[in-house]
Amino acid sequence: MEFPELLGAGLVLLLLFVTGFLGAKYKIPEVIIYILLGIVLAGLLSESHLLHFASEVGIVLLFFMLGMEFPIKDLVNVAKRVTPAGSIDVLLNFGVSTAICLVMGVDVIPSFIVGGVVYATSSSITAKLLESSKRMENPESEFILGLLIFEDLVAPVLVAILVGVTTGDQLTFGSMLLLLGKIVGLTISALLIGRFLFGKLGIFFDRHMNKDVFIVFVIGLALAYGGFALYLDLSEVLGAFLAGIMIAEVRRTHQLEGLIIPIRDLTLPLFFVYFGTTISFDEGVPMIGLLVAVFIWSIIAKLIVGIYGGRLFGLSKQVALRAGLSLTQRGEFSIIFAALATSTVRAFSSVFILISAITGIILFQFAPRLTKMIYRSKKASQAKKMS
Repeated sequence: MEFPELLGAGLVLLLLFVTGFLGAKYKIPEVIIYILLGIVLAGLLSESHLLHFASEVGIVLLFFMLGMEFPIKDLVNVAKRVTPAGSIDVLLNFGVSTAICLVMGVDVIPSFIVGGVVYATSSSITAKLLESSKRMENPESEFILGLLIFEDLVAPVLVAILVGVTTGDQLTFGSMLLLLGKIVGLTISALLIGRFLFGKLGIFFDRHMNKDVFIVFVIGLALAYGGFALYLDLSEVLGAFLAGIMIAEVRRTHQLEGLIIPIRDLTLPLFFVYFGTTISFDEGVPMIGLLVAVFIWSIIAKLIVGIYGGRLFGLSKQVALRAGLSLTQRGEFSIIFAALATSTVRAFSSVFILISAITGIILFQFAPRLTKMIYRSKKASQAKKMS
């Protein structure tokens, strides 16, 4: 007898409740709990199209809401300030990680893939942690979100290059120019629609936001622009964020959040479960020496990006260190890069992603405390020298 999808969906949601409840009781970050649940249930859920779709809705709504926090003027200011840090990020996390693999005897294409896996901080995990830890109002949050946006713009370009190399398709200057054109076109379209359409719809929103049907319009906008980005072979995360920027021009963010949060909170945990189902240990843990080296470098590199990039962004030394400690978790883009690899490199990448996600979440949680301890000890040592 075929197992009904409705029954399966209900059981998964009940498991999410139980594991989330236990995680909250024992103070285990829910993101880790959900990822581990996905690993355990991978055999049952790996082919679930329903789970995949629901997880995409969750991640789209998360970034849609993040975009709503950035009206166009604020976004332009962030973009100007985050580019130096973003450039350091590409050089250290993609470039140096690729070089480490080459030095340790890995072939060129797998080395580039591992560099891609190491490159991007997990946007979904980081955004969720910023919100759940109530650090969204902290001075480093603007820098962290700006860096995530920069990565979401760069990562699709890197993916396109690696897809061309791994599939044997010829990568030309024209194809790269087309890809960049899509990114620029999608972004400019969102900015124009936000400025000249949604910027004039404040009265319309005030009249209709209290109607039940209005949620259909808001969610539809997020999914449509995210889906349009996918249609252009870009990231749905980028499209959703740009949709949020559009609607931010209405200047009714607080009221709109009340409509979206219940649906986001239902679907977002499913993204982390789905993420867990993509991690496979069938091939064991290959290249353990390289794994250790890349993992250690992945933490060091993000700390450097946070400390020096944060200072270039305008953060204090203490806040910049806190930002660096909050950037080490990898996630959804790493999975996309890993999917391009052969089974050995894919298994290697899966282990790296899991360890990085768990370690990164722990570092994020303790970042404020660690930063205070480090700077308290520095002040104490300085006081001793002066006395």
